[in-house]
Amino acid sequence: QVQLVESGGGLVQAGASLKLSCTPSGRTFETSAMAWFRQAPGKEREFVATIGYSGTSTNYADSVTGRFTISRDNAKKTVYLQMNNLKPEDTAIYYCAGDAEPWGSGSSINSAYEYWGQGTQVTVSS
Repeated sequence: QVQLVESGGGLVQAGASLKLSCTPSGRTFETSAMAWFRQAPGKEREFVATIGYSGTSTNYADSVTGRFTISRDNAKKTVYLQMNNLKPEDTAIYYCAGDAEPWGSGSSINSAYEYWGQGTQVTVSS
């Protein structure tokens, strides 16, 4: 059974930083694009960031550009989301997603990813 396990969420004040991690089990994703999405209460799930299989291709939502950084360490089989200067509007459940197909450069579309984690809560107070 394939699982993506997120960690690193929490409750912080505006302006603080958090680093989320996503570690898969059941299969490897070293050759697959990975992404982070988030869903705030009462809203649809939205794209945050994606990284291609090589780690050289990244893309971000406008709302997080310049504040968030996605990266991957294939040796550790982990994908990260470094979040700086957090704002109350960043409050959401953050989900890690993995592409079943290899060699992708990443996508901002939900349906491009076949594997999803259970999510980790990020709450930013003002």
